[in-house]
Amino acid sequence: MPSVPVLIHESQFPENVRRDLMASLRSRAVNHKFHYDSVKQTQKWLALHQQFSPARYDKNCRAIYDQSFRAAAAEISSKNVHLIGLGCGGGQKDTRLLKLLKDAGKTIFYTPSDVSAAMVLTARKAALAVLPEKNCFPLVCDLATAKNPGDAFSSRLMPRASRLLTFFGMIPNFEPQEILPKLAALVRPKDTLLFSANLAPGRDYAVGVKKILPQYDNPLTRDWLMTFLTDLGVEPSDGQLRFEIETTSIGLKRIVAAFHFRRSRRIKVADENFYFAKGAKIRLFFSYRYTPSLITKILARYKLKVTTEWIAKSQEEAVFLCRSI
Repeated sequence: MPSVPVLIHESQFPENVRRDLMASLRSRAVNHKFHYDSVKQTQKWLALHQQFSPARYDKNCRAIYDQSFRAAAAEISSKNVHLIGLGCGGGQKDTRLLKLLKDAGKTIFYTPSDVSAAMVLTARKAALAVLPEKNCFPLVCDLATAKNPGDAFSSRLMPRASRLLTFFGMIPNFEPQEILPKLAALVRPKDTLLFSANLAPGRDYAVGVKKILPQYDNPLTRDWLMTFLTDLGVEPSDGQLRFEIETTSIGLKRIVAAFHFRRSRRIKVADENFYFAKGAKIRLFFSYRYTPSLITKILARYKLKVTTEWIAKSQEEAVFLCRSI
C-alpha cells in the first residue's frame, strides 16, 4: 500500500512530547524515548543492537527465545492469537514468534507498539512477511506516560482471539516501580506474557554488572546517545560522555551514561532556554541489570507470576513466561 494507517496515542501527541522533552532538560535526566525520536536515531540504534545484542549474535540466546515461543504457543488453545509487541523495536523477535504461531495453524494478528513511528513501521514491515496487512495494527504509544494505555490496545483487539503480549528488552531502561504497574494493568487473567531481561552474569551481582560494561561503553552506543545532544546544538567537544555503574536506593545496579560539560552551553527549545554551566551534567541513559531471582520477586509485587524461565548459557539474558495472578 502507498500509505499505512498508524494509530497515534495521545501520549505521543506533539504537545505531550514537547512537555516530556522540557521535563527531561529541566531535570537533567533524559527520557529514553528521545533516543528513538528520529529515523536517524532509530537506524543508529538498530545498528548497535545488531552488533551488541546477545539475541542477535549468540546462538544459545536465540535458542532460549525460540524455546519460550514454543512454550507460549503450546499454552494457547484458541485458533486466533493477537500478539501485542510492547516496545516492539525492529520486530525481529515478534516476527519469529508470529511465524511459529502461523506454522502451528493459528490465525494471527499483530499490534507492534513503540514510542517511535519509525520503529513501529520497521516492525510492521518485518511482520508482513508472515501475516497480511489487514491483520497488522501499528500503534505509536508511550507506555510509561500514557494514562490509560489499555484503551488504545483494547480498541484494536480481535474478538475471540487469545492475547499474547511481549515485553522484550524494555525493563532495563525504566524505573521498575513506574513501568511495572502499567504492564501489570495491561495483562489480563487469561493473557500470556513473554518478558525478557538483561542479566548480570555469574554469582557475584556487582562483578557481573562490571563484566557487561563494554556492551555499553563503545563507539556505536556513544554515537547513538550523543545524537540527542548534538541535534539540540551541543558540540561533542563541549564535554565528555562517561559510563559508570550506579547502585540505586532499592539495591539494584545499573549502567548510567551522563554527559559532563567542560564548558558552559545554552540549549534553546521553542521559547525556553536551558543553561548548563561548566561542571554540570545531564543523564542520557541508564540500563538496569537483574538476576533471575530479582525479576521473579519484582514481578510478584505487581501480581505477575513467572511460570517458566529460560536463561542463556552466558547468563546475560533470560526470558520469562508470566501470568497475571
